[in-house]
Amino acid sequence: MRHDVFIAGYGGQGVLLAGNLLSYAALHENLNVSFFPAYGVEKRGGAAMCTVIISAGDTGSPVVGNPSVSVLLNQLSFDKYAARVKRGGMCVVNSTLVNTDHAELPGIELIRVPMNQIAIDLGDVRMVNMVACGAYAALTGVLPSLALHEALKKALPERNHALIPANIRAINTGAAVALEQRKS
Repeated sequence: MRHDVFIAGYGGQGVLLAGNLLSYAALHENLNVSFFPAYGVEKRGGAAMCTVIISAGDTGSPVVGNPSVSVLLNQLSFDKYAARVKRGGMCVVNSTLVNTDHAELPGIELIRVPMNQIAIDLGDVRMVNMVACGAYAALTGVLPSLALHEALKKALPERNHALIPANIRAINTGAAVALEQRKS
């Protein structure tokens, strides 16, 4: 069992925290994990991306040219990386910010989740990354939601632990909406 996910967006969307959360959740499930973050020099607004590899065995190289799953949070990331998803893979997009009307991704399952809108409806647009993690976990079945909930204690600094219940709601809502979107 080996799973890889590539997450991309812009600085401020919590891309690296999302990767960290998935990594801690995998560790919680006694799986091996490789987390490879990359970001631009800008503090906010620049490119941010990461790759997470989850495996029961060795994870191998953290560099993945054609990921099985991509979670793309903004238009620039979609335009640049969507076509790199492996045939038979999945591309999960933040449909609040990403227009996929003219996208041609043969052999790739495209799931549109209005992540920003969900986060706003829950009270804080900064939870877009938690919505994305919930969507990823539900669509792939790689990690149970409970592992994500437990991982929040390690991924978030202690000063932010009061926000864990709100983040759990965002994870659960992202999971539910993603599964509903897949059906339609």
